Amino acid sequence: MDKSTLSTFLTTQHTAFLQTIRALSGADYLLSKNGKWTAGQQLDHIRRSVQPVALVAGLPTWALRMLFGKANRPSRSYEALVEKYQQKLAAGYSASSRYLPPPTIGLAEREKLIATIEKLVRQLNRRLMKYSEQQLDTLIVPHPLLGKLTLREMLYFTAYHAEHHRKATENNLE
Repeated sequence: MDKSTLSTFLTTQHTAFLQTIRALSGADYLLSKNGKWTAGQQLDHIRRSVQPVALVAGLPTWALRMLFGKANRPSRSYEALVEKYQQKLAAGYSASSRYLPPPTIGLAEREKLIATIEKLVRQLNRRLMKYSEQQLDTLIVPHPLLGKLTLREMLYFTAYHAEHHRKATENNLE
């Protein structure tokens, strides 16, 4: 995916997730089945996940190279990145503590969290545009579960992550 397509994809995936959350009744928003996260917790988790990606994307390229180095391999495809993530989940890995939502995310917080995520995705897309296609494939950033990813792979993950949690929210209602 080139960066323009990737930008659209990031927006589309997050918009679909947020529309799913917005459409829920109050009871469904607060529902937790079998110890699964409520929709509010899914929402908070996505905010906690997008925020550091938007932050790191705002760093100058020299700082990213100095902090994390350069890629020693080509970027994986979107499909390969998703497969790697799904393998980690199947092996029992889960979110680290800084990405875990609090036990309760009330209805009063829903619109504020949605607005924050929308703002973060816009910010991330603006920052994405400052990078060249080559930089997206050579700059690396750390992912807490997947290890070192190219910036392009991190953006793939960020888009997929919204889809993953949209589906998890929908599955919690079944």
